[in-house]
Amino acid sequence: MLDRVSLRGLRARGHHGVFERERIEGQTFVVDLVLYLDTRPAASGDDLTRTAHYGIVAEEVTAIIAGEPVDLIETLAQRIADQCLKHEAVEEVEVTVHKPDAPITVPFDDVTITIHRGRA
Repeated sequence: MLDRVSLRGLRARGHHGVFERERIEGQTFVVDLVLYLDTRPAASGDDLTRTAHYGIVAEEVTAIIAGEPVDLIETLAQRIADQCLKHEAVEEVEVTVHKPDAPITVPFDDVTITIHRGRA
């Protein structure tokens, strides 16, 4: 069984979406992550290099949100998952992308996608 390191509420402004207004004006995206890894090697030696440095992961994720625009939040979630899995200690990741300002014409609280990915 793998341990979990969670980051909740990472936010940045991005220009993702299929509508021109979204691409021009941008909007806030919020990401929740769960990194699945074995923390025993890090804990036994009190060694940061043997775990996922969540500060670095947070910076990478917000850079992806603020980076190259994509049409779909599904694509954004996949890019984030791919980046998280580049960290050697991370075996699996769960990514939830929130798009609270999605261009929907009826009242709503949030739009999200959640994906779970592991090493191939």
